[in-house]
This record gives sequence, C-alpha cells and structure tokens, in this order.
Amino acid sequence: MEQNRVYVTGHRHPDTDSVAAAIGYAFYKRANGVKAIPCRLGKLSAETKYLLKRFGFEQPMLLEDARYKLGEIDLDEPVSISPDKTLFEAIQILQKNNRQICSVLDNDGKLLGIVTRSDAADLSMGDTASTSKLLQDTPVECINTAVSGRIVYQDPESRINGKVSIIALTKEKLTDFDFKDKILITGNDPKVHKELVEMGPGVLIVVRTDEVAPEVIEAAKKHHVSIIISGHETMNTSRYVYFAPRVSKIMKRNPVKFYASELVEDAGRKMLRSRFHAYPVIDDNEKLLGYVSRYHVMNTGNKKIILVDHNEFSQSVKGIEKAEVLEVIDHHRINDFSTNRPVAFRNEIIGSSATIVATIFRENQIPFPKNLAGLLLGAILSDTLKFQSPTTTPKDIATAQMLAGVAGLDIDEFAKDMFSVSANIKGKTIQELLNQDIKFFNIEGCKTMISQVIVTSADTARAMESQVQQMLDVFTKKKGLDLCVMAFTSILENGSVIFASGDKAAWAHEAFPDKEGETLTLQKGVLSRKSQLLPRVTAVVQKYS
Repeated sequence: MEQNRVYVTGHRHPDTDSVAAAIGYAFYKRANGVKAIPCRLGKLSAETKYLLKRFGFEQPMLLEDARYKLGEIDLDEPVSISPDKTLFEAIQILQKNNRQICSVLDNDGKLLGIVTRSDAADLSMGDTASTSKLLQDTPVECINTAVSGRIVYQDPESRINGKVSIIALTKEKLTDFDFKDKILITGNDPKVHKELVEMGPGVLIVVRTDEVAPEVIEAAKKHHVSIIISGHETMNTSRYVYFAPRVSKIMKRNPVKFYASELVEDAGRKMLRSRFHAYPVIDDNEKLLGYVSRYHVMNTGNKKIILVDHNEFSQSVKGIEKAEVLEVIDHHRINDFSTNRPVAFRNEIIGSSATIVATIFRENQIPFPKNLAGLLLGAILSDTLKFQSPTTTPKDIATAQMLAGVAGLDIDEFAKDMFSVSANIKGKTIQELLNQDIKFFNIEGCKTMISQVIVTSADTARAMESQVQQMLDVFTKKKGLDLCVMAFTSILENGSVIFASGDKAAWAHEAFPDKEGETLTLQKGVLSRKSQLLPRVTAVVQKYS
C-alpha cells in the first residue's frame, strides 16, 4: 500500500549531500523493516548524476507534495463496460464485483459515462412507458443477451416499438389485440406461436421449450418476426427484457470524476457537493484508473516523511506542514521547525549529513554495501569541499577515510574526478547555473536567496559578469526577493566571487566587500554557504533590521 511508505527526502534544489543522505538513510530504514523510499525535490546536478551513475543508483523519485494525490492511494479496482453492451451485462458486472458504479469506456479506454445500481433500480421501479422508449430499436442481439436466450431466427427487417406483452390464457381472442412491432413473451404452444407471428410482432420470445416448429419459423420469415428461445421462465424473462437497452442509452454522461493528479483532500471537499457512492479516477489521457469514495478520503492521512539535510519547512516539500514528519537528520541551523507530535531529531555540528548517516550505520552495526559507501564518501567530499570548508570536523574526515576503505577508493583521485564534473559549467546557461544549487531564506523578514556554483577559477565568473548580473536581476524581480546572492566558488583558489541583486544588494556588498579598485574580488576562505555565506549575510541584515 502506498500509505505504508515512508518518504525520505532532502531539500529543494537538491545537492549531492541531500540526495546521498536520503538514499543512505532509506537503505538503513529498509534494513530495519521500514518501507522507506528515497526522494528528491528537484533536478539533480551534474555532480550528483555522475555519482549515482558511477555507483549504480537510480535517481530517487521526485516528490511533489507531502499530501497524497488520488493516483498514490489504493483505489477500488476499475470495472468497466463498453457502450454497446446491455444494461443487463452492466448489472452482472456490478453484482459480480459488488460495486455501485461501472464506467463506460470507448475503444481507446477513455471515459464516456457511468452506469450505477441506482440506474438499474430506477428502471425496475419506473413506469413501463419510459422503459419502452429505451427498448425502441434495441437490437435483437441485445434482447437475446438480456434473457440469456438463443436466437432461433433473426429477421433483418423486424421492427420493435419497445412495448412488451405477456401472452397468457384469456377469454378474448388474440386477434382482439394489436401486437404489431411489440416484444411478445409466450409459452410453448406451437399453434399460439404461429398465430402470434402472423400478427406481426417485432420479436417473439418463447419460454419453456427447446425448439420452435418449422412452420412457425417459416411464418416468421414471411412476417419479418425474429424469434428467441428464452433461458428463463416467464417471470424472469419479463423482468430481464427491460434490461436489454444498450448502456449508451442510459449512462450518465459527463459524470463527476477526478484526475489522479488531484489531492485527496481536494477531492473530499468536492464530494461534499454531490451524493454519489463512488467516483471515477482517470489519468491525464482520460483512461480509467479506479474509483474513489468517501471511505478512501476518510482513511487517507498524509505522507510519512523523514527529512534529511534540512529542517526548515520553507526548504522542504510542498505541503510539509500537513505531513506526518517522523524524523530529521540534519547539520544545519534549526529555524522554523515544529510538529504536532514528538519526532526523532538528530542535528549535529558537522560538515555533511552523509557523515551522520554513515555514523548511524556503524552505531547499529549495519554493514555498508560497497557502492553506498562510495556514494556517501562523494557526498562528504562535496559538502566539505574536500575538507577545505570551515564546517569540516575530524569526524567528517575519519568517516570519509572509513568509507574510502570500504569502497576501495583513493580520496584524492576520487575527489579530483568528482570536482572535475561539478566545476564543469560548459554548455550550461546562466539560469541553469543559478538554479542548480539554490536555497531560500527569510532573515528578519528579508526574503533572501543564496545560490552557489563550483568553478575551476574565479576568472570564469568574471568573464560572465554582465550576463550573470542581468539574469540575477530578472530572477530577483520575478521571485519577489529583497536580496539575491550568487557565489562562484573555486576550491582550487580557496575562495568565491560574489554577485548580488535586489533592493538590499548593498548589504551583500558590505558582507563581502571588494578590494579598493577591484570588482568581483576573490573572497579568500569563503567556501561554505552554511557557515560563511549565510552567517555573513545574516549579520548585515540583522544590523539594519
């Protein structure tokens, strides 16, 4: 069941550490019997894709909302019928599957309408005059299906006016009645059969017999009357014949329906405006997926989420405030996090979330698969900038060395391969660079964004100065930001050059001042967004707030 899943996810605009931590912690939870699924909240960077491919991992699923969509819950299985089938067949499907609703689909499987038990009940209890209109021009094959019969003779010129009569013993002569184009139900008397046929009904249905006399069939040919031998006694034949109309004649067109992409809670609100027992759920191509009812809505909570590499709801999945947050594994500041119930919260002053995940494996004596050790090692090196970031701790270094041993990797060679990928910005647009590693913050009411791009040299950023500044100005205005910062970080040069935009851009320039006579000065030692970029920006914002 989808509802039994636990989704382990990093932050929006995922970096390597958040993705690797999600994959690693989901593996750990599965080892302890939890159906954990690693997730991502956005596109992956080239570095992350490289590591996943190198170590044989699939991209984690994209988690779009912490609330369940209809396509993510266990719906009632789809039951359906084609529009040329009879109402009798629809009723059989409803009874066999114990359902209240049956969808009518075209040849491509697209939803045309629905048939319900109520439709059958209304037909059974309604006046025969209205039913007769439905029976008009109903094919003989449909009537035969409804009475579980066998067609003895089918005349291509027979006509049916929809009226039904049962021929019983009577003092009046048959000739006193007008049976023209009617559906007649009669017993097993051949003499009566012939007399009735000569009166020109549309269809003669015979009960309690296995054959029809040859002379009756000859008369039927002459008078254009189709003949059916019913599979039931007179009573049930008379009942079932009214269920012969095609489904297309009685189905509800344009029914209330839902798309798989709709939220369960939104569907529940819409259901309050109608009184159906169940509703079709379709995909974007109008194909039937199943049925949802109020039962499903009442029994569906929101997703169970484990947050890794973040704890701020503003950086998490849409609808996170309504999710059931079970755990947090993080190494960032604690800002706007709150829950309605206790959670397991592990926050360490450390350089990488992957270090915490690896520590949990060791604490619980869970062995590392070789490829997972390599992936976690890559995450530690990425987040600590190969131990050059001021956030790096001895525990990060020791854990990285342990993982390198398990994975059979040389740290220096591995880091060189990995950073050659992450620092390669060739072929990427400025907008792609801006969005590949981006985080939003609300600092004392100042709407702030900080983006970080790894480059081989600061000169790479300087060469794009005008294009970067123009894109940053457009992005800042579009997102309604007060301050937008974009840092181009060179690990080899041990520093970053800083671009800023927005009404508060001067604050960023104060936090990262250029040397006299220079522009885009390399800010030596500024490598970490968490411990250097964000704290310096925060200090200046607080100074003027």
